[in-house]
Amino acid sequence: MTRKLYFLTLLCFVFAACAARAQGKLSFEKETHDFGTIAEGTQATYEFRVKNVGDQPVIISTVQPACGCTTPTWTKEPLLPGKVGVITAVYNSTGRPGPFHKAITVTSTAEEPTQVLYIKGDVGPKDLKSVPTQEQKIMSPRLAVGSTNYNFGKLEKGQKAIARFQIKNTGRQPLVVQGIKAACNCVQYRVSESSLKPGQTALLELRYSANVLEEQNEVVTVLSNDIIVPTLRLTLKATVIEPQARQDMLREGK
Repeated sequence: MTRKLYFLTLLCFVFAACAARAQGKLSFEKETHDFGTIAEGTQATYEFRVKNVGDQPVIISTVQPACGCTTPTWTKEPLLPGKVGVITAVYNSTGRPGPFHKAITVTSTAEEPTQVLYIKGDVGPKDLKSVPTQEQKIMSPRLAVGSTNYNFGKLEKGQKAIARFQIKNTGRQPLVVQGIKAACNCVQYRVSESSLKPGQTALLELRYSANVLEEQNEVVTVLSNDIIVPTLRLTLKATVIEPQARQDMLREGK
């Protein structure tokens, strides 16, 4: 009887020890995220993925950022063994220019109850999105043109004339002319190739409508996917006169 009681007691100790060792454990896919350089005013967001690699459910009770500039959300339901949860960190860069390095403390019922995540980066100017990275500059298509001016000479009012420019892609990616802008709304365009491969040339035609008399200088902005110089300015010049038939009628009237 004593021996039986001894074995039962020993068995209880073994089960208790195993139960004590059985616990959830959190493993983060990534503990530090670098946003790189972001524009001021950006709400930089990153999701930290976390997996329960233990053998018991884990509850993430709190996620505490180091300052009010970071807003976290996280998986609230118990994280079962083998399941993946998410901790989302949102960094508000408004009014915070310069580098940042922020800690986010995660508290849970896991084997390691407190773990720390980090977000970092550098807040640049608000118009940062218009500033390409060095890698983007190297790989960008490039719109090149020989001459940026075209003089039609004399044109009769109402006459349509075409200025032709030879353009070339001197970059490393296909070049696409995306449109034009002209203050007068008197210019239309056509490109002989819809997409120019690196090193390829094409003909850009600008069809000008002479609607206003006297000396005209129309600036036409060509838009493209060249990220270094996304706009190219061409100038169309013309001396617009009355139509010849109109001039003959005026002479006869006199």
